[in-house]
Amino acid sequence: MVREKLRCCEWWKKRIEELSKGMQQKVQFIVTVLHEPELLVLDEPFTGFDPINAELIRKELESLQKKGTTILLSTHRMESVESMCSHIALIDRSKKLLEGPVRDIRAEYRQHIYELDYSGAEQAIRFDLPSHAVLLTDVEFEGHRRARLKLPDELSVNSAVRTVINNHSLISLREEIPSMQQIFIQHVNQNRPHA
Repeated sequence: MVREKLRCCEWWKKRIEELSKGMQQKVQFIVTVLHEPELLVLDEPFTGFDPINAELIRKELESLQKKGTTILLSTHRMESVESMCSHIALIDRSKKLLEGPVRDIRAEYRQHIYELDYSGAEQAIRFDLPSHAVLLTDVEFEGHRRARLKLPDELSVNSAVRTVINNHSLISLREEIPSMQQIFIQHVNQNRPHA
């Protein structure tokens, strides 16, 4: 049952006025989802919750979603958008700036920047990169080196890494995909007049 999952049993029989603000919000949430609605519209559902309770609410929303509930979430917390939403509509000052699947939007804003951890050679990685790759940083990091590379669209990451592994041991490679927070800030700043 929802109240057990949300850890409410010990105070379930108390009057609402006796509960903390967070516990009152939990009661409101339970009443809202108790009948497992087909459509659920939530405005900033995690505001006022500590991390543990926010996680309990998130898990309950995921459970409802798996059971077929459609959830419309209005929030400024972009980490919630990334972890919970399949689609987004970014609205600023009543104007829709972008919409679509979160995965597609993040991919659209990618900048072909890669973080590469490596070791194994005295010389820095810059000598082994293709000439049109841009080395943004290359620093000592926890006993090995960490480099950030920007690759042109036409250069595959495989080609760039192939030249590096001739003289270095590759520890890890990760593409930096912009977060929804970064995309939100960039998009809103581009669409607001500068004072």
